[in-house]
Amino acid sequence: MKIIAGLGNPGPGYKNTRHNLGFMVLDRIAEAVGVAFDREKHQGLLAQATYRGEKLLLVKPKTYMNCSGDCIARVSRNAIYDPADLLVVVDDINLPLGKIRLRAGGGAGGHNGLKSIIERFGSRDYHRMRMGVGDDRRSSDLADHVLSKFMPEERDEVELLIGRGVDAALLWSVEGIASAMSAFN
Repeated sequence: MKIIAGLGNPGPGYKNTRHNLGFMVLDRIAEAVGVAFDREKHQGLLAQATYRGEKLLLVKPKTYMNCSGDCIARVSRNAIYDPADLLVVVDDINLPLGKIRLRAGGGAGGHNGLKSIIERFGSRDYHRMRMGVGDDRRSSDLADHVLSKFMPEERDEVELLIGRGVDAALLWSVEGIASAMSAFN
């Protein structure tokens, strides 16, 4: 089984914000494979699917971003044995809007959601897909930027980014991180 987890913040006030890009990608993956987030367990919303013969578990933590590791660690302990069977989808201000970067492991890179997963999951060896939301802050406060909604002029680029994120995650699930990195980095 492979787990694809998208990070974000729960609640309608955070919908369509930069920090919720992971949730947006997961919602679109669920739609693409014909499933719904119909189960709540381990502080997360879950959906199970099969894609090209590979069993998938889609996860959206219901914790806030900085505590995502609680949900991810609990779900992973019950579903996978190898950290390489986990792909975490997150926003990244260090990448320009529209850019995707997949990696086979590494540090948190300043992302509190990834930091929480490393602490609770107990490994840096899980795979991650960072999705660029840019750092065009109109104020000096990073939190204001990541919690802001995309600007109208960014919407077309965001739609393309979400579509590419779905394609990258599904490719990862059947062909692995090297193929996904080659196709999308």
